[in-house]
Amino acid sequence: MADHVLYSFRRCPYAMRARLALRASGTRYELREVRLSNKPAELLLDSPKGTVPVLRTADGRVIEESLAIMRWALDARDPEGWLLRDDPALIAMNDGMFKHHLDRYKYPNRYGLEVDRHREIGLHFLQGLDARIAVSGQLCGRLRGLADAAIMPFVRQFAGVDPDWFEGQPLPYLKAWLASHIASDLFDNIMGRAATWSHGDHPIIVEATK
Repeated sequence: MADHVLYSFRRCPYAMRARLALRASGTRYELREVRLSNKPAELLLDSPKGTVPVLRTADGRVIEESLAIMRWALDARDPEGWLLRDDPALIAMNDGMFKHHLDRYKYPNRYGLEVDRHREIGLHFLQGLDARIAVSGQLCGRLRGLADAAIMPFVRQFAGVDPDWFEGQPLPYLKAWLASHIASDLFDNIMGRAATWSHGDHPIIVEATK
């Protein structure tokens, strides 16, 4: 049977969380790193909207949303029990409200809006995460789970807009949580650099883990 194929972009937080779940589930797949300014025809054929991640499964199914890819992979194999530590409402708040303000904080030249106001609203969301992590160490308990993997890439992006400002905020539990995820073997494994894929290239296979 052919491999699953993942179209990805290394720095995209949506693609990051898909790769995290694929790695945690031990799924073997072909990685196709794309340049979003020059999307390959094969990606657009599978998903005309042209965003990443997109997973084409070995049986030909196309999954176009990062959370759907995460749950597909973990439904098949979930050795750490990530699906037990899910919070769809919190993830929806991250993907909706927080991402809205993150974009306007990170890209002021694109949106031309009040950067400080968007940063403060984003900070309020992070304060809520900090309080949750203070109780149990992760977002949904003592161990990392789907909610942590789904939200962490966006917190990382927010922290990276102005690292000095972020470091000055009283978010001790969130900062420790973020640092531990970034320092993990799991995150290191999914952040390797890959050449931009073109048709005919030798496939980059991400091997299954035990």
